Amino acid sequence: MMTKKTTSASSAFLILFLCQMITALEVPLDLSQPPTITQQSPKDYIVDPRENIVIQCEAKGKPPPSFSWTRNGTHFDIDKDARVTVKPNSGTLVINIMNGGKAEAYEGVYQCTARNERGAAISNNIVIRSSRSPLWTKEKVEPKHVREGDPLVLHCSPPVGLPPPIIFWMDNSFQRLPQNERVSQGLNGDLYFSNVKPEDTREDYICYARFNHTQTIQQKQPISVKVFSMDSLNETISANLSDTDFYGAKPLTERRPTLLTPVGSTSNKVELRGNVLLLECIAEGLPTPVIRWIKEGGELPINRTFFENFKKTLKIIEVSEADSGKYKCVARNPLGSTHHTITVTVKAAPYWITAPRNLVLSPGEDGTLICRANGNPKPNISWLTNGVPIAIAPEDPSRKVDGDTIIFSDVQERSSAVYQCNASNEYGYLLANAFVNVLAEPPRILTPANKLYQVIANNPALLDCAFFGSPVPEIEWFKGVKGSILRGDLYVFHDNGTLEIPVAQKDSTGTYTCVARNKLGKVQNEVHLEVKDPTMIIKQPEYKIIQRGGQVSFECTIKHDPTLIPAITWVKDNGELPDDERFIIHKDSLAIMNVTDKDDGTYTCVANTTLDSVSASAVLTVVDRPNPPFDLELTDQLERSIQLSWIPGYDNKSPITNFVIEYEDGMHEPGVWHYQTEVLGTQTTVQLKLSPYVNYSFRVIAVNEIGRSQPSEASEQYLTKAAKPDENPSGVQGIGSEPDNLVIIWEPLKGFQSNGPGLQYKVSWRQKDVGDEWTSVIVANVSKYIVSGTPTFVPYEIKVQALNDLGYAPEPAEVIGHSGEDLPMVAPGNVQVHIVNSTLAKVHWDPVPLKTVRGHLQGYRIYYWKVQSLSKRRRRHVEKKILTFSGNKTHGMLPGLEPYSSYKLNVRVVNGKGEGPASSDKLFKTPEGVPSSPSFLKITNPTLDSLTLEWGLPTHPNGVLIAYTLKFQPINSTHELGPLVEIRIPANETSLILSNLNYSTRYKFYFYAQTSVGAGSQITEEAVTIMDEAGILPPAVGAGKGYSETLFATSPVIHTVHPTFYKVRPVYPRIRNVTASSAETYANISWEYEGPDHMNFYVEYGVAGSKEDWKKDIVNGSRSFFVLKGLTPGTSYKVRVGAEGLSGFVSSEDVFETGPAMASRQVDIATQGWFIGLMCAVALLILILLIVCFIRRNKGGKYPVKEKEDAHADPEIQPMKEDDGTFGEYSDAEDHKPLKKGSRTPSDRTVKKEDSDDSLVDYGEGVNGQFNEDGSFIGQYSGKKEKEPAEGNESSEAPSPVNAMNSFV
Repeated sequence: MMTKKTTSASSAFLILFLCQMITALEVPLDLSQPPTITQQSPKDYIVDPRENIVIQCEAKGKPPPSFSWTRNGTHFDIDKDARVTVKPNSGTLVINIMNGGKAEAYEGVYQCTARNERGAAISNNIVIRSSRSPLWTKEKVEPKHVREGDPLVLHCSPPVGLPPPIIFWMDNSFQRLPQNERVSQGLNGDLYFSNVKPEDTREDYICYARFNHTQTIQQKQPISVKVFSMDSLNETISANLSDTDFYGAKPLTERRPTLLTPVGSTSNKVELRGNVLLLECIAEGLPTPVIRWIKEGGELPINRTFFENFKKTLKIIEVSEADSGKYKCVARNPLGSTHHTITVTVKAAPYWITAPRNLVLSPGEDGTLICRANGNPKPNISWLTNGVPIAIAPEDPSRKVDGDTIIFSDVQERSSAVYQCNASNEYGYLLANAFVNVLAEPPRILTPANKLYQVIANNPALLDCAFFGSPVPEIEWFKGVKGSILRGDLYVFHDNGTLEIPVAQKDSTGTYTCVARNKLGKVQNEVHLEVKDPTMIIKQPEYKIIQRGGQVSFECTIKHDPTLIPAITWVKDNGELPDDERFIIHKDSLAIMNVTDKDDGTYTCVANTTLDSVSASAVLTVVDRPNPPFDLELTDQLERSIQLSWIPGYDNKSPITNFVIEYEDGMHEPGVWHYQTEVLGTQTTVQLKLSPYVNYSFRVIAVNEIGRSQPSEASEQYLTKAAKPDENPSGVQGIGSEPDNLVIIWEPLKGFQSNGPGLQYKVSWRQKDVGDEWTSVIVANVSKYIVSGTPTFVPYEIKVQALNDLGYAPEPAEVIGHSGEDLPMVAPGNVQVHIVNSTLAKVHWDPVPLKTVRGHLQGYRIYYWKVQSLSKRRRRHVEKKILTFSGNKTHGMLPGLEPYSSYKLNVRVVNGKGEGPASSDKLFKTPEGVPSSPSFLKITNPTLDSLTLEWGLPTHPNGVLIAYTLKFQPINSTHELGPLVEIRIPANETSLILSNLNYSTRYKFYFYAQTSVGAGSQITEEAVTIMDEAGILPPAVGAGKGYSETLFATSPVIHTVHPTFYKVRPVYPRIRNVTASSAETYANISWEYEGPDHMNFYVEYGVAGSKEDWKKDIVNGSRSFFVLKGLTPGTSYKVRVGAEGLSGFVSSEDVFETGPAMASRQVDIATQGWFIGLMCAVALLILILLIVCFIRRNKGGKYPVKEKEDAHADPEIQPMKEDDGTFGEYSDAEDHKPLKKGSRTPSDRTVKKEDSDDSLVDYGEGVNGQFNEDGSFIGQYSGKKEKEPAEGNESSEAPSPVNAMNSFV
């Protein structure tokens, strides 16, 4: 909830202005004027007898007035009493009674007169009375003995004081006695009991009277009350009477109400207008009556009616004649009702309708004084002049008295006087002074010149022009220096000279001129008005709900006039913020840290300027988990159920949604609480089901939207009786661990499921379908029993029954189990292989007899392995693979075979114990397939019209090669392809020279091998014939356009160069095969690049799935690897590689994950001596390897042309390898590519397709796979390897030192 409130300083100014308007015209004190009483003591003046008496009388006039006093109607000669003095320049009396004087001696009626040459003013009659606080009269207070249920009134009867004392009841410890609907204090101070109870018995009922004027408290003697209950009365009577006497107090009986006060059925009450009306009804009865008030023939006044003292007192404030009437109080209880009618009459002391006001007249003018008052009864109006009744005052021909009005005509200076109007009736009087001052004065303006007024736009602007003159001047207003007179509906002109602009706007700003003129002269004054923009709250605080202990913030952003300085304050519940450092006030907000329950409330942001104030409020509701329930009670205890009830704790302003009931079994699992049930948050009782032989305790947890409360205190314990078990153990199984036993296992009952002491199990078994009797044994509370000497794998009927000291559980269900398994005895027969295609075969076999399985048939398992490749005619190490087919299958599919190869297989049956004997090995061969692509294709010896092509055999011929096919076509400068030429090449060739080609032309080549089955996958390459034989320069790189035509230097000298070759880049640059090998905090990023030489690369990376910008690292040189450092362990990253200068030329993204953070060891390994020595040895070894690499690179002689090129090379430019960016053009070492299995690049820098392995099962021993009948894969399969002597000379090359370095890093 949010509220907003705006106030303006103009509002307060308007109220002040309205007060000025009803005030009589003020005469400047520098002008002659009659006296005016400005201050006087109250009419009824009660003084403290311990202090001096000060009777005030202050007046003003010109000349200054003199003062005189009367006491009790006669002149009070203050000079004759040394204790009485008058304050200087004042009429105030000071009576010194501090030194032996008595205030009672100066009691009486005093009146002050202020007089000068123009008249005399008089004060009210001031009645002086001394305050009194008398002691209680001594009395013997008798103890009160009362029967339970009877009414009782304890009388206070305080002494009569002046003013009357305030009454209250307390005990000896000065603690107020508790009051309620049954026990309460009346208006007269008495203590009323509608009915008494035994707990009302006490000896210290004390009435106190507090006299505020003297600041004293008087105490009545304590009253003792003894309440006799019915039981104690009967015991007392029976102890004092014989058995033959009739005895016994009447039982406690209920009764209808009767009134203790007021008495009777009717009464009367007179109250004066403007006072507070108090009506009281106190009733007795059993049960305690309740009081209701009504007004006959009308309604109780709204907003002025209040009920006090538990509705026994009706209070109406500011009563008027309309409140007269009959008021009825009704007391009611279940046995009936009673009522009392109070007739209220409202009288009125005189009150003003029109009080006389000072009159300033110019000689010869006319005027009137009006004095009108009302009251009940109607007041009498009388006039005095200068303190003398007008009837006996000197005659004045200019005045005429007409009842409540005096009419003046053609006044002269002698007509100046002070007139008093007295309105009185039996309930009081009113006295008012008003002078008539005859003056002839030119106008004067009392408002300061050039006064500045500031208001808020859209509020009233009141420009003051206080004036005086006689005759009364006329007032005119102008705006600006030469403005015209202001008129019209936009302005309001008040009689006191004020100009009101009801709705001031920004254009109302300016200078305003006030002109006052009468027949004696003219005067003017300028004032200035500024209209300011209002202060506004543009961001208001909002309603917040926060959990206890959290933090909350309220915003309050304001917009204000730039010339005003705002001050923002925060209040809580209309009071100051707590003095607590948890409350932090910022410029535009209030923050509360670590919120507590006390912080709940309404927070208001108040923005104040000198002209306006604006506020906005919001409510903070502090919520939390509920308080725990309490007062847990167990009722309705039965053998198998009980009722639990509780009282909810405080919900902390978040309603409780449900209650969770937990129980503890103190006998079987003490200290462990289990879930029992839960109920809705509106429930406070629940019927709980119980188990036998459990020592229960319960607790309740309340739940609301914030969370769960702390558990309640545990209930009392309740032990249920023992009984036979209700259930048997679950999970009964019969399995054999050995071929000659039966292991019976079950899930034992939990403690509370035992239902009683002595839990055991009866285990029974018999062989199925042979007619044997049950064999039984009773075992302790265990979960397993082993039966020995059983036949191998035969079915048994098994049952396990629970029992305790009180008997057996119900008859258990039977389950079927089997004794132990043994290995199968027979191998599958008639194994047949049907070749489906070059990579798939179907295997058939005959099932073995089920009796020979000797266990649960799990399926059949095929072992198969490749003997040799028919194309290579060489053996390889044996890698046996396994496929398992579940169930009683008789066939299966073998996928992933290599074409044109020789295989062997055997089949075995499998049960739960293991595999049976293998069938005889079955030999089969796979037919030819299409070959893989040639292992490499390179173009050498470019001339003007010829190119030499060399290639390698396919890595997997998959049959007998019959031919190669070469297709090629030219590519022009716009990358358009020319006509395609096809050449068939014999299978035994490994090179080809193409002649009659166009000079300086790029060609694209497509090359593949063929077997009798068909053509294999192709390999592509591009090359360019040269323009002349002057030399071959590297291709130039066009900015963002790929490769330009190759440019050659021109020279009249023909240079002879040795034949050489180079790999021509594709037309379009690309970055591919981005891979990452990661460690804990770094990662090795590598890639393959095809495109212009000397390209600068960069690596971009970021957290995978994050929207943050990519981080970018520049690669030093044109290397094709980079190390990312400073990564976070256990985090997934994305990475990509790009080339600078080629817009949008980046690789695809790769994702990798860093390794988890390694737990730090207690011993720092880096400080160990052996580790430091090892690191030094490793560093030395690396240095030696680097030196060897450097020597090999500088002395490598595989290519004769190297020395020639070195001779012409730029010493500042080290050429880089095209593939991986490592230094050196003709390195024998392997490329710095990621270390992959089977990934190798030839040292002659030709393109070589990576070896691939078509096998689907290369995962090590013991991993089984399963297939459906059609050979589709339904599970895992394993590559069980058995090593055999290797045939041929296949070997793996040792890694180069550079690769060794990369691996180490």
